Amino acid sequence: MAALNPVMPVWFLTDIRRLAVTFAVALASGWGFLQIGIPAPYLMGSLFGVWIGGGLVKPLQPHLGVARWFHKPVVLGLGVLIGATFNQSVLDQAEKWSLTLVTMVVTTIIVTSIGYQFLRRFRGYEPRLAILCSVPGGQAEAIAMAREMVDRDYVVALFHLVRVVVVFVSTPLLLRLIEGQAAVDQSNIALLTMPSIIDLPATDIITFILLGVVGMLIARRLRIPMPHLIGPVGLSTLCHLMGWADLPRVNEFVILAQLAIGGAVGARLAKVPFGELLGYLKDACASTAVILTAYVLATVIIAKATGISFLAAWLAFVPGGLYEVTLLALIFGFDVAFVAFHHTVRVMLIFLSLPALALRLGGNADEPDDEPSGTPPRD
Repeated sequence: MAALNPVMPVWFLTDIRRLAVTFAVALASGWGFLQIGIPAPYLMGSLFGVWIGGGLVKPLQPHLGVARWFHKPVVLGLGVLIGATFNQSVLDQAEKWSLTLVTMVVTTIIVTSIGYQFLRRFRGYEPRLAILCSVPGGQAEAIAMAREMVDRDYVVALFHLVRVVVVFVSTPLLLRLIEGQAAVDQSNIALLTMPSIIDLPATDIITFILLGVVGMLIARRLRIPMPHLIGPVGLSTLCHLMGWADLPRVNEFVILAQLAIGGAVGARLAKVPFGELLGYLKDACASTAVILTAYVLATVIIAKATGISFLAAWLAFVPGGLYEVTLLALIFGFDVAFVAFHHTVRVMLIFLSLPALALRLGGNADEPDDEPSGTPPRD
């Protein structure tokens, strides 16, 4: 192994091994879910397969995970596909989305306030930890800030992970419950009948790669937040609005994105020490229930007021992670531009306001308040 270090570092070989094991489990379970007609089979299958496999077979856990250097190109590709859904007709509809956008923003503010008060007053969390656990969305930003601001960043990660997993599981089941098995079958057929990468001309493949890479580089140069997502979305949107590009959804990439995102979440879940975090897990589930209940009510109201289907509004509102929810919209054939637009606004709102809000709140990692009841003491 050491002889390979100058050419192929040990960490890279470790990442490759983890990717191979994770994708083998994810692909097998995803294919199994497809055979029995489960909605979003590769997404749901990879999440549950990796989670349960790693949870039951402890020696497997160190070999599970999706490296960031692999995850980022997947996000770049998703950004390009999101941008490809924006066209002139989307601009024509943007004004119609003002009511749903305002409703989503107001709901986000209310839910964050309720979650913060619950964790602060009733569970004894220190202020910064409470606000970082309560924001409905922007999990990557919240977790990154938690590493700098609190000494229990794993609690923030657990809260956001529980919320994302609940949305992962509930949304495909809602599709089946509301629209029936026929809709599930149709979404799976649509996935399989997407154009294959081998059917695309070389120019489309090159355009796809360039939009992702160049978009990210431009966003980094301009210091735009989340450059690996916002950059490709922005450049792809511009090129498709101007008619300079017309990219289809690619079967292999959509499946790859499901395996990467579902497998990454499943790998993180498999490594959570359940017994140690049981108290925090209860709080995370209660917080998730409050958040999703508020968004369900908002979705019902907006669906009745605008005539938008409940599931379309739900995907635009539900704080399940920008990448994850956008991918669900892509799989199920909903208006990806509508969904991505609302989630992007929410993530940007959280990204711009959360640092100042967290710093303004009292409490710090060195002088925490009392521990939440039912949770283990800090070391």
